[in-house]
Amino acid sequence: MSENFDLQAYLSDGIENFMRDVLKATVKNPKESAFMLKFALATSVASQKRKAAEEAGEHVPSFLIASITSSCNLHCAGCYSRSNHATTDSAPVKQLTSEEWLRIFSEADDLGISFILLAGGEPMLRRDIIEAAGKRQNILFPIFTNGVFMDERYFDLFDRCRNLIPIMSIEGERETTDQRRGKGIYHRLIRNMETLKARGLIFGASVTVTTQNIREVTSDAFLGSLSERGCKAVIFVEYVPVTDESQELAPSDEEREYLASELKRLREEHPEMVYVSFPGDEKSSGGCVAAGRGFFHINSHGGAEPCPFSPYSDINVRDSSLREALHSPLFTALRDGEVLVEDHKGGCVLFEKRELVESLLGGEK
Repeated sequence: MSENFDLQAYLSDGIENFMRDVLKATVKNPKESAFMLKFALATSVASQKRKAAEEAGEHVPSFLIASITSSCNLHCAGCYSRSNHATTDSAPVKQLTSEEWLRIFSEADDLGISFILLAGGEPMLRRDIIEAAGKRQNILFPIFTNGVFMDERYFDLFDRCRNLIPIMSIEGERETTDQRRGKGIYHRLIRNMETLKARGLIFGASVTVTTQNIREVTSDAFLGSLSERGCKAVIFVEYVPVTDESQELAPSDEEREYLASELKRLREEHPEMVYVSFPGDEKSSGGCVAAGRGFFHINSHGGAEPCPFSPYSDINVRDSSLREALHSPLFTALRDGEVLVEDHKGGCVLFEKRELVESLLGGEK
C-alpha cells in the first residue's frame, strides 16, 4: 500500500461515486430522484462536518452498521451472526430501546455519518426502531432483511420515508436461495420485489458470495432478472468462514479477482443498478476500513465493535456517546497499529487475525 494513500479522499470519492450511480439508477423515478438529490445535499453537509473534524485531528467515518436485534426467524446455513452468538432463539434481553437508538441516530447525524446499515438478526422485527430511523432524513438507512416480515405497513412506511431502503437477502435463483434460507423464501422475495416496483419504491438485494454461487450471482441472467423486477442496488458480501467446516465456502484469491473484474464490467455495461462489494479488495484500497476508519458496528446490546465479523467490544454506547465509542482503546489500538493495513490472505483481515484482536482485549470478548 502506498504511504501517500489518502483514506479520507478515498472514502469521499466512494460516496460521490455511489450517489452519482444511484441518481443514474433512479432517473426514471421522479419521486426517488427528488429524494436522492435532496439527500445528496445532505451528504455534502455531512462531508464538510467530517472534513472539519479531520482538520481538528479527529477521523469520523461515513458509515455505521447497527444490528438492532438479536432475534431472527430463519436459520440460514453458515450464518456468521448465529455462529458468533449475536443472533439467538432465546428472548432478547437488555437490547437497546427505540429511544436509545434514536439518540444514536441523532448523534450520528451531528457527527456527519451519512449511512447507517440496519441489520440483525432480522431488523424488521423492530418496527419501532425503523420508524425512528425514518425521522432522520439526513441519513440513508439500508435495511438488510430476509423479507419475510415485509407487509403493507412497511410498504407505506417506505413510501413516506424514502431514506429507508430495504435490501433483501437473496442467494441466487430459487434453488440456491431456498437451499440456504429455507423453502419458499425465494417466492416471498420475488413477491416483495413486484410490490415494491409497482409502488415505485427503491430497493436493493444483498448476496452472500460463496464458492458455490459466485458464477450464478454474477451472471447476466440473474442480475438481469433483478433489474427487471426493479432492483436498483446489489451488495455482494463475500462469505467469511465462521467455522473450520465452512472454510471451503469462502472465495479464493482467484474468485475474489473474478468478482472484482465482474463488478468493473457490470458497472460499465449495466449502470441501471449500483454494485457494491464487501469487504472487497482491501489490499488495493487502503486496507480494512473497520474500527472507525470507514465504518464501525453497534450490536443490539450497545457494544461498539470494529465489524460484525469481529465481535469484540470494550465500550457500550448505552453508557457513552458515539464519539467516545470511536475513541475506545480497542478502536484506537486497531487504527494506530498495522493490523488493518498489513498484508493478509485476502477477504476479512480482522477475522483472519482474530487472535490478535482478542489479545488487545486480554483475550476476552
